[in-house]
Amino acid sequence: MGVLVDSQKEGFGSSWGGLKNLVRRKQVDCAHTKRLDNHQLAKELTIPHLIAVGVGSTIGAGVYILVGAVAREHSGPALTMCFLIAGIAAALSAFCYAELASLCPSAGSAYHYSYICVGEGVAWLVGWALILEYTIGGSAVARGISPNLALLFGGENSLPTFLARQHFPGLDVMVDPCAAALVLIVTGFLCLGIKESALAQGIATAVNVFAMLFVIIAGGYLGFKTGWTGYEVPTGYFPFGVDGMLAGSATVFFSYIGFDTVASTAEEAKNPKRDLPLGIALSLSICCCLYMLVSIVIVGLVPYYAMDPDTPISSAFASNGMQWAAYIITVGAVTALISTLMGSILPQPRILMAMARDGLLPSFFLDVNKHTQVPVNSTLATGIVASILAFFMDVSQLAGMVSVGTLLAFTMVAVSVLILRYVPPDEVPLPLSLQESIDSYKLRHNSDAQMINGENPAKSPGDPCLPLLGEKNVAVDCTVVEKLEALSSFTAGTLDEENRRKIAGWTIMLICVGAFMLTFAASNLWFSSLIRFTLCGAGGLLLLSGLVILTCIDQDDERHNFGHAGGFICPFVPLLPISCILINVYLLINLEVATWVRVSVWLMVGVLIYIFYGRRTARC
Repeated sequence: MGVLVDSQKEGFGSSWGGLKNLVRRKQVDCAHTKRLDNHQLAKELTIPHLIAVGVGSTIGAGVYILVGAVAREHSGPALTMCFLIAGIAAALSAFCYAELASLCPSAGSAYHYSYICVGEGVAWLVGWALILEYTIGGSAVARGISPNLALLFGGENSLPTFLARQHFPGLDVMVDPCAAALVLIVTGFLCLGIKESALAQGIATAVNVFAMLFVIIAGGYLGFKTGWTGYEVPTGYFPFGVDGMLAGSATVFFSYIGFDTVASTAEEAKNPKRDLPLGIALSLSICCCLYMLVSIVIVGLVPYYAMDPDTPISSAFASNGMQWAAYIITVGAVTALISTLMGSILPQPRILMAMARDGLLPSFFLDVNKHTQVPVNSTLATGIVASILAFFMDVSQLAGMVSVGTLLAFTMVAVSVLILRYVPPDEVPLPLSLQESIDSYKLRHNSDAQMINGENPAKSPGDPCLPLLGEKNVAVDCTVVEKLEALSSFTAGTLDEENRRKIAGWTIMLICVGAFMLTFAASNLWFSSLIRFTLCGAGGLLLLSGLVILTCIDQDDERHNFGHAGGFICPFVPLLPISCILINVYLLINLEVATWVRVSVWLMVGVLIYIFYGRRTARC
């Protein structure tokens, strides 16, 4: 895989200087493109493996706690609607991921797609943000396992001394040996091979799903026995109104994060064009169904205002005389955390390897073990750093930083789909029919030159002036006037195509600006009414205008030659990607200021590394 720079194009000349590196785009892995490296991963994953990875990475222990907090503070009995709306919003990103993953089945996920469609600078920021996401996410998940394990052994302080948390007053540090040990164990599993690690994650996911099915079945029985008292509340189905339900949807949206892990294993799928879209779709569908069924049952057992915000499911069963159910629920929570931990560590080595392939990171991360065909160096580096963070740091305050990487990736994947449809990368080979037309015109032009010089063009093999049916003895009058008319028509069509691409490119950029203006103004209530309505109106106008323009103009024909043809096609373009951009930008804008400050520091470090290392070593 190479990186090509459009240096011959207008606007990418020497005047750009070093800035042109930021917009150079990588050549896609297409069926006729030869890979430039020998660091191949094992193609071992089938649809069941991908579903196990997707469901295991998505369903964490958060659902065992989240239902209580969201029901009490935002939705009330309408908790099921929150999960449904959030699931639909997540499906928008899933559609975009499915198209790009089937067209470009290579390691790197959103980083890879951004490099191909947007440019090197944005791809670096996306990859750097994803590194932060998976590192902090894995450490935070590991820190949450030890308290749940302790509950299985009888209480908070029931773990053996060498695994129990220890507090050092002088340093004000709470170390967690159990979390660090679990990270290293999971890292060892991941080094054995992708098929083995997917099997282990599938086992943990199966135990978690069985625990959720127990909650659904046993809770449904109790609900019918008690008459679903949770729904018989005087405040009605929407006690906090539609606004509260939408706020709850924004909160539970993050419980769907994890299906993108399937896209990171694209290079290891046996049949990526078929299996990746199905793996993403089925994983998200299973998660959505389980979330909705659990919420229906739990909200019906206990009135929303009486829910325990910390242990809503266990307390709901205890209030109906099933205290022993807490053990099954705890087992489900532990296995959910273990599978989520595997899903957090699994993608990062592949992103590190993809960035090293492109020269943006040292070649140390590029090494693939010959026997297991796993990026061992990247996996070990990820596991060691995550285990150190899990051992020493209380990363709960940094957990919000995980959302930035995910939402940024979701946004750029949606933008990449728009670019692919309307302004596909220039490095994609021309469609065969157009290439034949260009070759035909060149040969005809050469034939005219031969006639002017007194040569016999009929002796030239492959002369395009012969009839299409191939009759050798029939001559065709190919006049210079016809050639000039053909040249004029071809030039006009080329200019029209260039104008269409320019209009589409500017429209996509203005859509992103409009989404930012609209969500920023709508989310900041401290603006005056005039400023808010002005910004909202301007942003909404840009979004609506962009939608109308992209709907009216034709999509680029070159997209049919992009990547592996015949894969999944995202429906409702441009409406679906634009909606995806709007939702993800809204969620990004509404993250806490402290989260953005921490993420900004991390991104600035990444910018410095790119300027002094990645920009100079990228493969061009």
